[in-house]
Amino acid sequence: MPTVIHKTREELEDQRAQLLAEVGMSYEELSARAGVYSLSMDELDVWHTIEGLDYLLDGES
Repeated sequence: MPTVIHKTREELEDQRAQLLAEVGMSYEELSARAGVYSLSMDELDVWHTIEGLDYLLDGES
């Protein structure tokens, strides 16, 4: 049986902000570097996680 994690919008936004702080970049900088394939593996993991969080946040509107 799959695991389901329930988080509030605020928790998702906090997680997103923490991830950006971890890599020391703004969303725009991380996005630009992802666009030219210049992220480390850890930064790429953060980028993919943020993409997923943004998908969830956009779907809640």
